[in-house]
Amino acid sequence: MTTTGEDHAAARSGPWWWERRRGALLDVGLASLSAVECAFEGIRFATDAGIPAGVGVVFGALAGSALLVRRKWPIAVVLVAIAITPAQMGYLMGIVGLYTLAASELPRRIIASLAGMSLVGMLIVMFVRVRQDIARGTLDLGDWFVPFAAITTAVGVTAPPLLLGLYVGARRRLMESLRERADSLERELQLLAERAEERAEWARNEERTRIAREMHDVVAHRVSLMVVHAAALQAVARKDPEKAVKNAALVGDMGRQALTELREMLGVLRSGDGARRAERVVPLAAVGVAAAAAASRAVEEGDGPCLSELDELIGQSAAAGMVVDLSVEGDGRGYPAQVEQTAYRVVQEALTNVHKHAAGAKTHVRLAHRSAEIAMQVENEPPPEAASASSARLPSGGNGLLGMKERVVALGGVFVSGPTDAGGFRVSAVIPAAA
Repeated sequence: MTTTGEDHAAARSGPWWWERRRGALLDVGLASLSAVECAFEGIRFATDAGIPAGVGVVFGALAGSALLVRRKWPIAVVLVAIAITPAQMGYLMGIVGLYTLAASELPRRIIASLAGMSLVGMLIVMFVRVRQDIARGTLDLGDWFVPFAAITTAVGVTAPPLLLGLYVGARRRLMESLRERADSLERELQLLAERAEERAEWARNEERTRIAREMHDVVAHRVSLMVVHAAALQAVARKDPEKAVKNAALVGDMGRQALTELREMLGVLRSGDGARRAERVVPLAAVGVAAAAAASRAVEEGDGPCLSELDELIGQSAAAGMVVDLSVEGDGRGYPAQVEQTAYRVVQEALTNVHKHAAGAKTHVRLAHRSAEIAMQVENEPPPEAASASSARLPSGGNGLLGMKERVVALGGVFVSGPTDAGGFRVSAVIPAAA
């Protein structure tokens, strides 16, 4: 984890303008050394100026202590150092002040100007001092030594702290830039992780919905027919034993077909997982993909529902007591597996809803083969009151119409459902033939 700018500012532990306590201690130490240096040099300045030595000491101590505010006001420190340069004091303050100034965030023109003033001031002071020493006889050298010593000393006192400060400032800015970039990358990664989690949650919800739709389509129709036949079996068990036996056989057939389709679905879901079940848990998304692929794979293998089985589907509903009229327009042809499966499921679920909500009502199933699409419509008339009153009570989860619409829309089709003016109910769907 990196430290952001806000966290860095909040982590300050030093007094006043210092970020850290050790920085305050360092500046206090440097200011003390500078004050002592300037105080000693103030004695000579007082002697040369003809003032009391105590005044020179106090003046030098006060001037040298300006180094205490070098982090807060580096320009002021450098100006003080330049101002006391003619008094031949403040060398430590000048060096440290130039370093702090060069390492700060101030504009380069200000740094260059103050560094140039410090260089010129030191050059003049050293030129005068060395020339006075030669004139007094303290130094027995040629005239060439005066400019050489002045230039060497001025450059030696000014250039190293200036260059070091520029390097440290550039390195500090680079580190801050890298820290900001790391913070930005961390925030982006966190945002990507949150978005990935949202997409994963959305995918899980989608897979749950798809699994529920597949299981509903596989089981609901068969079980509904079983309940209808069981109700009819109960009604005719004593009056017509032969019809009761026939209904019992139909119930058995419906149950076996429901179990077969359910077993095929679960088999696809479990495929490839037996050897790895003990090692890891299969993600829900993988289960959803397997569930979605189950029906289409079954169609491709010839075991799943297709349009050629509509007659059998309608015959099963007719055997349960429903009057079903099937009409087909156009010549049938081969469609993609998903198209045939979806068309079959729409008719199947519509007939199941008629068993649930309009038992005994006459139903019309229309199928139209067109050039670029296939259309289907299941419409039932109002149920007779006697049949409605005596019909088996079938539970409804309200997911049938939603599942049909999701299937059709997923293939780019159009799905419409709703009551008719005559009191019945109509389900219509149009699916592209090349979906």
